[in-house]
Amino acid sequence: MRIIAGSARSLPLKTIEGMDTRPTTDKIKETLFNILQADIPGCYFLDLFAGSGQIGLEAISRGAKRAVFVENSKKASACIEDNIKFTKFTEEASLMTMDVRSAISMLEGKYQFDIIFMDPPYNKDLEKEVLALLSHSSIVKPDTIIIVEASCDTEFDDVEEYGFELTRYKKYKTNAHAFLRRK
Repeated sequence: MRIIAGSARSLPLKTIEGMDTRPTTDKIKETLFNILQADIPGCYFLDLFAGSGQIGLEAISRGAKRAVFVENSKKASACIEDNIKFTKFTEEASLMTMDVRSAISMLEGKYQFDIIFMDPPYNKDLEKEVLALLSHSSIVKPDTIIIVEASCDTEFDDVEEYGFELTRYKKYKTNAHAFLRRK
């Protein structure tokens, strides 16, 4: 696992051992950032269920002004902290070791994010819980892009209930990215 492009291009990143996280493959990450390339420079990026932090770190490497990482696992948070230090992104990055619900509450009034990326554990409907929280949150601007990484069988036909619309859906062999915006 590595940073693909930008100021930290080719730097290797740590990941935690075991099956607690599913690192996004370089190919899928590259496709994601090709889609987002015009939106990254100068953006505020929120990485929920951050795992190793590779998505938010890629965003900083490609020009994001700030990335906030939210990860509940202490083991994964330590990995993110190491990766932030190794990439020398300590000024642009901040890490919140807590559950996503608490983090969203604590971020209210502090930031508004241009891009929110979430990669929750698959098939537990956590994305719906987070979308319900984000639907009333001040951290989401009218033009915020929300990306949900999910299993291929996750359905997104109920996002309108939360005030969002599906603007793009990209399916890969093993998972998918759903791109959402406020309606």
